[in-house]
Amino acid sequence: MAASRLELNLVRLLSRCEAMAAEKRDPDEWRLEKYVGALEDMLQALKVHASKPASEVINEYSWKVDFLKGMLQAEKLTSSSEKALANQFLAPGRVPTTARERVPATKTVHLQSRARYTSEMRSELLGTDSAEPEMDVRKRTGVAGSQPVNEKQSAAELDLVLQRHQNLQEKLAEEMLGLARSLKTNTLAAQSVIKKDNQTLSHSLKMADQNLEKLKTESERLEQHTQKSVNWFLWAMLIIVCFIFISMILFIRIMPKLK
Repeated sequence: MAASRLELNLVRLLSRCEAMAAEKRDPDEWRLEKYVGALEDMLQALKVHASKPASEVINEYSWKVDFLKGMLQAEKLTSSSEKALANQFLAPGRVPTTARERVPATKTVHLQSRARYTSEMRSELLGTDSAEPEMDVRKRTGVAGSQPVNEKQSAAELDLVLQRHQNLQEKLAEEMLGLARSLKTNTLAAQSVIKKDNQTLSHSLKMADQNLEKLKTESERLEQHTQKSVNWFLWAMLIIVCFIFISMILFIRIMPKLK
């Protein structure tokens, strides 16, 4: 099925946003955030469009838009460690946006931002992001003769800190995945129990309806039987009364009167 004009506009704007995200931007740059907001509106409109694409394509668009939103939110954080942690939990797209791309642009942006945040963490740990980098270099190097030793020691300490931070991030990610799996298992178990309860309830309602129909039928039969019995009993009583009355008249006629 051919893509609609709305989908084509969304793809063009998404490709433009991915290209802007891959470039180095000024802190006061505002266009990308506005473009991502427009992407959200277009994506919502595409979901309810008459000629909307397949659900897999819409999910891919949603992942890419969510990735761009998360990247912008991560850039607003103050600490580079927080930026790196937030960047680690972002999920880039799996399919290229345009046919000219060999690798999805969001994956490239993800790798670039991860490298940038790692570099910022390294700069913060070494103190090279201050206003006077030359003085910081002198403080780290000290005497000219001991400069290689200090650099090796600083690099080893930095690698150790980064490795600990990476291990902590991996541990947090594993814990979150474990919680997600546990939540999914509990949800499936609850869903199974609810499904069984619904089946039992449906069966009970069906049996109740059947019993109600049977009770109604038996009640009608009992009512008919009761009415029939009352009619026969009434006729029998009338016959007996008439027989007694006639017998009394005959008895009076036959028996002589007492003098």
